[in-house]
Amino acid sequence: MKIAMGADHAGFEYKELLKKELERAGHELKDFGTQSLDSVDYPDFAHPVANSVEKKEFELGVLICGSANGVAITANKHQGIRAAICWTEELAALAKQHNNANILCLPARFISPELAVKILTKFLTTPFEGGRHEKRVSKISC
Repeated sequence: MKIAMGADHAGFEYKELLKKELERAGHELKDFGTQSLDSVDYPDFAHPVANSVEKKEFELGVLICGSANGVAITANKHQGIRAAICWTEELAALAKQHNNANILCLPARFISPELAVKILTKFLTTPFEGGRHEKRVSKISC
C-alpha cells in the first residue's frame, strides 16, 4: 500500500517508529516531514499529506501531532479527505468501517508508542463496510 506520512515536532518520534513498522510490513512510504524535534507548524506537513491523498498519489495518510486536532482540522479542509482522530483500536476500526477514513490522525501526547502501532495496524487492516455507510460518506463533501 502507498502511504503518505507527516508529523510536527510533537509527533516526530512516533512518525519515525511507525515508518519502521510500515516499511517492515512492505508498504511504500513518503515522509513529508518533519525531520527533527525542532518546533514547527503542523499545517506545513498536514497539507502536503492531504494533497497527496486527495490527488490519489497515495492510498492513505498518517498524520501525528500532540493532540491530533491540528493535523485533522487542516487535512479535513481538503475535498475528499476524511481524516479521523483515533486514540483506540476501536475508533480506528470504526473510522474505516463507517466513514471510509483515508487519513489516520494520532495524538502522540495521549497514547503510548505501542498503542500507536496497534491503532495503525487496525486502521490499515479494516475494510470499509459500504452499504448504508456509502450513502452517508457520499454526503460529506461540500
